[in-house]
Parts: sequence; C-alpha cells; structure tokens
Amino acid sequence: MSFVLVQVIVGGLLLGAVYALFSSGLTLVWGMMNIVNFAHGDFVMLGMYVAYVVYTLMGGGPLLGAPLATLVLATVGVVVYFALIRDIMKGPMLAQILGTFGLALLLRYSVFWWFGANFLSMPPNIVGGTYAFAGLRIEASRLLAGVVALLVTFGLHLLLTRTSLGSKMLAVAEDQTAAQLMGIRPDTMQAIAWGIAAGATGLAGALIANFFYIVPTVGETLGIVAFVTVSLGGFGSVPGALVAGLLIGVIESLSGYLIGAVYKDIVVYVLFLLFLWFRPQGLMGKM
Repeated sequence: MSFVLVQVIVGGLLLGAVYALFSSGLTLVWGMMNIVNFAHGDFVMLGMYVAYVVYTLMGGGPLLGAPLATLVLATVGVVVYFALIRDIMKGPMLAQILGTFGLALLLRYSVFWWFGANFLSMPPNIVGGTYAFAGLRIEASRLLAGVVALLVTFGLHLLLTRTSLGSKMLAVAEDQTAAQLMGIRPDTMQAIAWGIAAGATGLAGALIANFFYIVPTVGETLGIVAFVTVSLGGFGSVPGALVAGLLIGVIESLSGYLIGAVYKDIVVYVLFLLFLWFRPQGLMGKM
C-alpha cells in the first residue's frame, strides 16, 4: 500500500471522527425522546460561526473558540428544549418534523441576515502547520479535530454507560413513568440530553471550522452526513455512530482519491443504501 493511500485513509479517519462527534448528539436525542432533529446540521453551522466570531473579535484560536462554541450551543440546546421541543413532543410526529425543520430555517436565515451569504474561512495556520510522521503529512487542524472528536465521543459513551447521570438518562429513555416514580425528573434529563447533544455539535463545528468553509447553508450538507451516520450506525447507539462516522470518512476520502471528489458522495450514499437494504437497523441498532 502506497504512502499516499495510507495518508488518504488516515485523513478519512480524522474527518470521520468529527462526523461521529456531531452525529452522536443526534443519536442521543433520538435514543432518549424518539425525536429526529432536522436542525442538527444548523447547530453545527452555529458552532462554526461562534469559532469564527471568537477569532475575528478576540483573535482566539480553537483553544478559546471550541469551549465557547460548546457552551453557547449547549445553552441553545437547553433553550430550544424548553421553548419548543417539550411542547411538540406531545403532538404527532408531523409536528416534531415541521417544528425542528422550522427551527433549522430560523437559525439558517438568521445567520444569513447577520453575516451575509459570503463564504468565510479561518486562517490555514490557525492551529499550526503540517506534521510529518513516518512519511505521512497531516494538517495540524485535522489532527486536532480528529483526536478531540474521538476523545469526546468516547467520553460521551462513558457518560451514558458508567455514570449516575447516564443511568438516569437511560432510565428516562426506557420508561418515563417508571423513572419518575424513582424520583427522576424526565424534563430535567431531557433538557440535559439536548444540552449535551447541542454542545457536541458546537464543539464539532468549532473544530471543523479550522479547515472547512463557513457559510449559512453548510448545515444542510452536514445534517445529511449526520443522518446517514446515525442511520448506518443504528439510531440510539453512540458506539454505532462512532464506527459509522469513521467508515464514512474513510469511504469519502478513498472515493475522492480513487474516483474523483465529485463522485465521493454518490459512492457513500449508494453503499449506505445497499447496506441498509440487508440490515435496516444499522450496524449496532436493534430491530
């Protein structure tokens, strides 16, 4: 295997880790409340703009922009839950779909109004240069994004499976009435879930902004990636989102290198549809 091919695979793994990070928030919300958040990609977009504003106004890099984007989006997530989600959950599925889709449009066009439609970008050397290791050359911004995304996604899995808070959240997901009888407040747990999910998207957005274009419509593209990742991994499974994100990142990179960047999305979606034809529950989902 040539060094170029290895480098393409490594780059795909790093990008796939970021995909897994912002997709894990979507699968967390679905696992707890059976709600598909159509504004999820626009949450990532907001995280990108927060990082851009932090750089523009304060000259801060990802060490400042990423934590602030996480905090801002976590706050947005909690506000959205109490202002919108808690009420539309009581209605039919159509109300949930239209509600979150309307939220996506509100966020997108608010950013259009404030920042305009121009493509923005961060300085290419905001994180550092390019590292050379064993013949491979990896951009520092992509390395930082991939490593942090892997660690945070793994930490989110540990939070859900190894902590008291995670146990309470899973109890609410399993049976709200029984959880309430045990002294657990479903409202609080669901608000926390939305805060964590939105915070993860904000962090992913701030990390990806260091090497990706920033525009109000970028949420559409990233939202589709998140849905494909969650569907492939299995709705409600954070480990599934991680594995699926890594797979999609590698497939995208290899397709772009071997066939052409124009066709990489076609390859991903065709393979995705073929896989779900034989295993509709995804890699780690349950029937």
